[in-house]
Amino acid sequence: MVRMLTVSPDRAGACPTITDALEIAPDGAVVQIEPGVYAESLRLDGRRVRLVAAGEAGSVTVDGRATGRPTVACTGGETVLQGLVLRSADYPAVDAAGGQLRMEKCEVSAGYAAAVSVRDGARLEAVEVTVTGGQHGLVVSDAGGTVEQCEIRDVTDDGIIVRLGADPTIRNCTVANAGFRGVYVYQAARPTIERCDISGTGDAGIVVALQSGPTIVDCWVHDTRGVGIDLGRGCGGTVEGCRTEQTATPGIRVAEGATTVVREAEPSARPKAGATASGGAVGQDDHKVEELLADLDSMIGLAGVKAEVRSLIDEIQVNDWRRSAGLSVGAVSHHLIFTGAPGTGKTTVARLYGQLLKALGVLPNGQFREVSRRDLVGQYIGHTAEKTSSVFTEALGGVLFIDEAYTLSRAGGAGGDFGQEAIDTLVKLMEDHRDQVAVIVAGYTTEMAAFLDANSGLASRFAKTLEFENYSPLQLVDIVNRIARNDEYLLADGLEDGLLEWFGQIDRDQNFGNAREARKLLEGMRKAQSGRLRALGRMPSRDDLRTLVLDDLLVATR
Repeated sequence: MVRMLTVSPDRAGACPTITDALEIAPDGAVVQIEPGVYAESLRLDGRRVRLVAAGEAGSVTVDGRATGRPTVACTGGETVLQGLVLRSADYPAVDAAGGQLRMEKCEVSAGYAAAVSVRDGARLEAVEVTVTGGQHGLVVSDAGGTVEQCEIRDVTDDGIIVRLGADPTIRNCTVANAGFRGVYVYQAARPTIERCDISGTGDAGIVVALQSGPTIVDCWVHDTRGVGIDLGRGCGGTVEGCRTEQTATPGIRVAEGATTVVREAEPSARPKAGATASGGAVGQDDHKVEELLADLDSMIGLAGVKAEVRSLIDEIQVNDWRRSAGLSVGAVSHHLIFTGAPGTGKTTVARLYGQLLKALGVLPNGQFREVSRRDLVGQYIGHTAEKTSSVFTEALGGVLFIDEAYTLSRAGGAGGDFGQEAIDTLVKLMEDHRDQVAVIVAGYTTEMAAFLDANSGLASRFAKTLEFENYSPLQLVDIVNRIARNDEYLLADGLEDGLLEWFGQIDRDQNFGNAREARKLLEGMRKAQSGRLRALGRMPSRDDLRTLVLDDLLVATR
């Protein structure tokens, strides 16, 4: 069983620092770090450990700038860094020598050093990592792995350096505003660089030197002070389907003595490149799709919703097959409407839908951005369009979930005109960025019908409406049972019958909370159990502590 450790300077029983947690963490442990700033330098020698932000990605900062060492140093072992912000000064923020390092949804910066350094046979798996400063962004020396959907911006010298025979795959990444070169490949390195967006460099976009042989495919190099791609004497490899724009001439320069094969892109072609590129650029992960569909199937009830989601996934997969076969594929919207009462699983299904779109290669990430009226509507004319556009931009590449969307319509509350401004802004953005985001609006069935009438083009932006029906009494009992089991509680004989009777007779008006009512009732039963056990006059047994009885239900429903 995986050991879980919590880091929090404020919570009783938690480790106050990450270093304290690592000192007692067994091999394979997961260290969950509560939001905050931790001024530490972490050394991981031969360890197998996961360091994970307990809150949202970016809520935990590990700041090693005052330590005079790398913020995270890994030698051998298997390290996972997830959702962390990592800061350093004149040492790498992350330094991996040998072993395996996986970074997910991290933000990294350094002073006069590489933000991320991977060397000596290490294998790096980096997904959705953002580098926001450093002398160099990423340096890969005699190492390999995969760097995917990452962004490297505003570094002093080179954005990415690949050297000493290193052979990483760098795919769908963005390198912008590097002070010198965007990507520098030298000393017999053999990277694969696919669908990357490289721009704003102080010199050339991509430079290949000293007997290197990269494979550079479908990249977009633009707005550079030097040439787009510079291939030096004695270098090999291939450059295929790449486009250069607004660079020094020539766009692609091949030195005398280079054997690189260059197949330039068609004049009208523009590769879908960079961290926000869409259109299935990273391919389909069939195993992940089936895993996510199994998660959907495991949800209680929602037969109609499950069937609708499966039909959407089937259509996406068939369109991909048609595209691969050279057949035409019509424009497809991934925007959806979810209608129904609260507590019927709308948010959960929306999250799964976003992850499915990522696994299918439709969207570059499955990030989920949930907002309501207050996140979109400003206080004066013009402010709302600005707020709505900002939220929409942050959601690009994932799912924008607007709960109680009907409150944006003119009929919804004070300042309705500002809500209408948000709707009008959304309508345009949804069409302009149809392939880059999935917008899901949710709310009560009747109110959502009125919401769709607020703009003549609104309804046409959505592919489908999914109706989430109320759970039956028997399904609500199943929900209570599942939550209880997950929290290590058991329902005593007769309690399920009592729950079924209770759920069968309570009012189911518009405010009925469905699964929320089930969870609220279970919380009431836990409190009733606590009072009952305290009154025993003895230490309760393990079975006593785990078991909820009919009397607990009667107390909770008084």
